[in-house]
Amino acid sequence: MLFAFLLAVFLFAACAYCVWPRSGGSAGTAGSWSPSKGGSASPGTAGGPATKPDSLEGVLVAQLAYGEINRRQYLRAMELLAARDDERHPLTTPPENGPAEAGA
Repeated sequence: MLFAFLLAVFLFAACAYCVWPRSGGSAGTAGSWSPSKGGSASPGTAGGPATKPDSLEGVLVAQLAYGEINRRQYLRAMELLAARDDERHPLTTPPENGPAEAGA
């Protein structure tokens, strides 16, 4: 019983340690990527150099995570992005070939 309790405490502490730097940080913490800061990280950060997001969706998620935009702004931007993508690259349905033959 004591072993199970100590194992649970250890696992909880390990998970909390892994999540701690990401959960309470503000937009101005060292080593965090922020579009307003130019996206550069300090060379001595534990996670290595931060990279810029490769897509507009990544930029929107980063802005949402750092509190630069709120949830409503994020959803509206994603809605506009989806509408733009639908206009630029519409989906086409394949042609109808008729019913499939069971004995072929």
